[in-house]
Amino acid sequence: MSVERLEGHEVFQFLRPEQLETISDVAEIVELEAGDVVYRKSTRADHFYVLLEGQVALRLPGKAGVSLQVEELTPGAMFGSCVCFKLTDYSLEARCTTDSKLLKIESATLRKLMDRDLVLGYTIQTQISRIYFHRYLDAMKKLQAIVLNLPLETASPAPAEVAVGV
Repeated sequence: MSVERLEGHEVFQFLRPEQLETISDVAEIVELEAGDVVYRKSTRADHFYVLLEGQVALRLPGKAGVSLQVEELTPGAMFGSCVCFKLTDYSLEARCTTDSKLLKIESATLRKLMDRDLVLGYTIQTQISRIYFHRYLDAMKKLQAIVLNLPLETASPAPAEVAVGV
């Protein structure tokens, strides 16, 4: 994996050359076709990804094969394991919507670098948290739009009840 690809991404721009080399040693470029699954919800989250080319949809699977698309990622997007929170499983499914090229990076290696250099760790954690928080806010706006467009019930209101001791 080329160090130049890593240092161009906002999360890795703070790494020193030897740290970039360490990450580069555990990174690989993966080429997937439209429809291929990058990872499934509830599987072990050992990697995070940077989308180099194509598009990837993050989806929340539901019952009977129905799922809610949370985000459509474009090149430059980071997704997958969140090394800041040490979560063990993916919380969503990631699926390519077009032929895509991904940078697949071992989470444990970045976590070790962050633990060894606390200033670097804080800086990277801040960058990743910002990315994920913006994604969260966008998802909440989408959910709000869905809820606001639901039809209102026209049934007669139920008699008023008073809740005591709740």
